Amino acid sequence: MHFDELHSLYHLPLFDLLKRARAVHEKHWPENEVQLCTLLSIKTGGCSEDCSYCAQSARYDTPVENERLMDTCSVMERARAARANGSTRFCMGAAWKGVRDGTQKFDQVLDIVRNVADLGMEVCVTLGQLGPVEAQKLRDAGVTAYNHNIDTSPEHYGNIVSTHTFQDRLDTIRHVQDAGMSVCCGGILGLGETVEDRLRMIEVLSNLDPQPESVPINNLVPIPGTPMGNNEPVDVFQLVRMIAVTRIAVPGAKVRLSAGRAQISQEGQALCFFAGANSIFYGDKLLTTSNPQARADLALLERLGLSPQAPYTDVPRPACEPALV
Repeated sequence: MHFDELHSLYHLPLFDLLKRARAVHEKHWPENEVQLCTLLSIKTGGCSEDCSYCAQSARYDTPVENERLMDTCSVMERARAARANGSTRFCMGAAWKGVRDGTQKFDQVLDIVRNVADLGMEVCVTLGQLGPVEAQKLRDAGVTAYNHNIDTSPEHYGNIVSTHTFQDRLDTIRHVQDAGMSVCCGGILGLGETVEDRLRMIEVLSNLDPQPESVPINNLVPIPGTPMGNNEPVDVFQLVRMIAVTRIAVPGAKVRLSAGRAQISQEGQALCFFAGANSIFYGDKLLTTSNPQARADLALLERLGLSPQAPYTDVPRPACEPALV
């Protein structure tokens, strides 16, 4: 979709926007289902990047302690527990700039992926920048989805990170798609951006070919010690509008209510689900911040008449090189 269309949608009266979004949601996702995902940080802290919002950057003095890459057995314990709790997707994140083929850490990640894939779960990883070789090896090992958020608009991106570019993000997404993995790609609200920046971000996402399989919409959780540690929280109605616009612009994607959900009331979360969110991170922790307890999540879904989604592994292949920006 083009920016002008997105801008017009966003500024509709709220109930008109929700009506439009709900119609799209019911057409593409007729079942009252929500995907349950578990996210595990398999390597925490010590990242060389300078993302201004991130507690894991080595450049900032934050409460996060550095941890080495987890061993396969420890990861498998968590993956089995997640499957037993009802999660259908197991997401693993590592605080790196990226990975390179032939290194010990990449070989260890591949071993972890193979073992988790044997559990029959969808396997998602987020490891930073990828080249084509690394992307193909991850796919061959069993990765079904790769998370690589674009965070914000191309125009605002340089204000939040200087150690890589927006184009670097797009290049990794292309390598992921060419390797046959689906793309999990969204952004973060509350980075000092304007509404126009948020809509430009959605414009870029909607014009990926193929469109992302998942779009996480994160609310910034300000972390003391980071440059954005004192940022103001995002109003829940702005979040709802963004979810509704995302649902219309990327109709076939799972729209994930992601970071910051612990700070949203149950009523606010219900409104997000009505607007088109149909995926959540499920469990006690989301990388380095808290997440609503699993039991509370299941109770809320039951009260709303929603049920867990089955795994999804049908990965669309890119048709052509898109004009992204």
